[in-house]
Amino acid sequence: MNQYLFPLRPEAEYFFEEGCYILELLNDPADPDASVARARVPPGTTTRWHRLRGTAERYVILEGEGIVSIGDHPPVKVRSGDAVLIAPMTRQRIHNTGATDLVFLAICTPRFDLCNYLEA
Repeated sequence: MNQYLFPLRPEAEYFFEEGCYILELLNDPADPDASVARARVPPGTTTRWHRLRGTAERYVILEGEGIVSIGDHPPVKVRSGDAVLIAPMTRQRIHNTGATDLVFLAICTPRFDLCNYLEA
């Protein structure tokens, strides 16, 4: 396999305990500095409060609308095209307020590692 090409594998999407579906687009030891996943939150669903140890996360909203809660900040509405920055160890969750799936990229630096995932 090429170290620079990671083909899309839609069948690899899985349900994550946080309350959303995840499709890892790039999360490989060959690139420890970052990972990219597609997250999909069904209508009416709120993900669990969580935080990432030593890992910054960015959401890039691709489809849908919702409300994101980050740390102690007031919840804010997000929609397609918005980006959100979440510092390491900051609690976070997102709620889908729309009638269709809320879909976003979750970009982590360094790459996402389950051992750094903590419920908050």
